Amino acid sequence: MNRQNRIYVAGHRGMVGAAIARRLRAEGYDQLITRRHADLDLTDQTAVRQFFRHQPIDHVVLAAARVGGIQANNTYPAEFIYQNLMIEANVIHGAYQAGVRHLLFLGSSCIYPKYAEQPLKEEDLLSGWLEPTNEPYAVAKIAGIKLCEAYNRQYGTRFRSLMPTNLYGPHDNYDLETSHVLPALIRKFHLAKLALNKDWEAVAADERRHGPIPDEIRASLGDPQSPKRGTTPQVVLWGSGRPYREFLHVDDLAAACLFIMNQPDERLAEIMTAASRAGADDTGTAPRHNLRPETCLVNVGTGRDLTIRALAETVAEVVGYAGRVVWDTAKPDGTPRKQLDVSRLLQLGWEPRIGLREGIQLTYQAYLDACD
Repeated sequence: MNRQNRIYVAGHRGMVGAAIARRLRAEGYDQLITRRHADLDLTDQTAVRQFFRHQPIDHVVLAAARVGGIQANNTYPAEFIYQNLMIEANVIHGAYQAGVRHLLFLGSSCIYPKYAEQPLKEEDLLSGWLEPTNEPYAVAKIAGIKLCEAYNRQYGTRFRSLMPTNLYGPHDNYDLETSHVLPALIRKFHLAKLALNKDWEAVAADERRHGPIPDEIRASLGDPQSPKRGTTPQVVLWGSGRPYREFLHVDDLAAACLFIMNQPDERLAEIMTAASRAGADDTGTAPRHNLRPETCLVNVGTGRDLTIRALAETVAEVVGYAGRVVWDTAKPDGTPRKQLDVSRLLQLGWEPRIGLREGIQLTYQAYLDACD
């Protein structure tokens, strides 16, 4: 990939797409192509086909997706599977029809089975049952991987798939109905800190910037406007806090994306072929997994995880909240553990640079700046 290439970043206004666009521009890639949803609906096949027909493109980064946390996945399973399937099918097929040879597809660690051995290897794909709470989203992301694989096998394209662990960072979604765990923790602890200080004007400003505060959370804050308010502000969190999760700052992901985009085909093929051989049985002929060299699937993460409870404690310290925390064990925990095996990426020569506490501090500061 050279700096004169025309690179289409699908989903450039989301947390992931924005980070990738920032990284590309910082590295001198100035020929970026972007479209807002209002200008191009990626679930509209005709619109996507016309876009690729009239816009010269050399590389595609497919970061556009319908995303959300466990509550959003539970509430909107149809939207999660339909919209993601449509986006992937339209963009991947449209890119192929337009003669684009290079595409990077962004997936998620939830593609791996719920009870797969830890850490999760690329070869674990389709080896067991998925986590029910986000199965529709996971199925859509698996379909995207298989689309890339199929076009590589049949048409010789160079479509690559990158599977990041849980992401966080600037431009995250802090909506308390749809956000992932880390941004939800940041906002809940921040609101509770404001409530302890009885700074209801700041709570109102936060709501204007980051979206509505659900009634049950408003009550837990002791908001005078809530008829069910408690006497002391507290933070109520879902589940037991025992599941383990791994987190990667989105700027590290963006660096990994550029790194993978610039890897020679021969080097990636060598890594994938070695993985296929490692999965062979005792005769050396039948693989114990269905991951083909054409899949070109690479995990990206830190290789380190921690419990949700430990994560909550770290976020509370960074935010400066010292009040009560209640764990609602009637709510689901989700997958017990999702640590990625990142040995393939390390073997290629890449590793993350932003530590978790540092990343949370940077993210919380960006959150505060957005509220000003």
